[in-house]
Amino acid sequence: MNKFAGLDLLASAVLVMDGQGKIVYANPAAENLLERPFKLLYKLDLKELFLNGEELLTGFQQALEHQFADRRQDLVLERNGHESLHVHSIVTALDHVDTPVLIELRENVQQRKLDREERMQDQNKENKELIRNLAHEIKNPLGGIRGAAQLLELELPEQDLSERRAKELREYTQVIIKEADRLQVLVDRLLAPNRLPQQIADVNIHEVCERVRSLIVAEFPKGLTIKRDYDLSIPEFRGDQQQLIQVVLNIAHNAAQALRIRMVEGDAEIIFKTRVVRQVTLAKIRYRLALDLHIIDNGPGIPPSIRDRIFYPLVSGRDGGSGLGLTLAQAFIAQHAGVIDCESRPGCTDFRILIPLP
Repeated sequence: MNKFAGLDLLASAVLVMDGQGKIVYANPAAENLLERPFKLLYKLDLKELFLNGEELLTGFQQALEHQFADRRQDLVLERNGHESLHVHSIVTALDHVDTPVLIELRENVQQRKLDREERMQDQNKENKELIRNLAHEIKNPLGGIRGAAQLLELELPEQDLSERRAKELREYTQVIIKEADRLQVLVDRLLAPNRLPQQIADVNIHEVCERVRSLIVAEFPKGLTIKRDYDLSIPEFRGDQQQLIQVVLNIAHNAAQALRIRMVEGDAEIIFKTRVVRQVTLAKIRYRLALDLHIIDNGPGIPPSIRDRIFYPLVSGRDGGSGLGLTLAQAFIAQHAGVIDCESRPGCTDFRILIPLP
């Protein structure tokens, strides 16, 4: 394998094939991309590696017959039990009898990003429909339960009960009423994004961030530093300032809650970072400019068990959390034709918000 040593340094995945279409060399980048060590890839053919490897196999045959010097195409390669690969493939004919064909696979990061955004859009639509149906199913009987508890309290026959027993029974009805009210508040929060009309006006994103910063500092005055990394050239845009304040507050408040241990140590940190990105695609629409807002914290990270579900309703990573903050944030950002995403690992959680700019 020494003759292929130079290929080990390449960032793109490289497979070298013999005349029978078997893999005789795979560089480390190929091992990472295909999630298999070379000893498992060795002597596999393309049909064993990919469920739909026919297009690559066609390119291999044509290269073997010297019909071209190299062939380039974008492919979606299906793998059994693994996520599909969006790749740009280059099939090259080599002037060597034992190893006549080289296949290079470069992951199509942009396509993965588009697919991820599309999944999040679909998820947001499903969340809205689920929330609307769930909230209405809860709301209708909730009023009846509360009303029945109030009537029951009024009908308690005081003359036939001791004072202590009457007090106990009233406490029971008050528990029902208070719990019904608590559920009503939850239902109102679930329905809020669809019920309240947007208040559209010119929005300065840094005023939004500064408002949230003052609220977080007031609640967590010790051990937490909130840094600003602003691009002050970002123009104002049309949007609902109160919704955007709620979005940033929900994310920043979650971050602060996750940083409680680091606050005790005195090194908890949240960063508000704003930038402009150019020629960005959001929800399959191309925009010339977009706001790129990051809310970054140095906390323990989102637990892997819920990392892919954090925008689902009622999913929370901490005790006592309602699991609605990020769901509402996603809904509000979608109403601004934007997207919200998250990358998280221990020591760094980065929520990224993209909103089109004029």
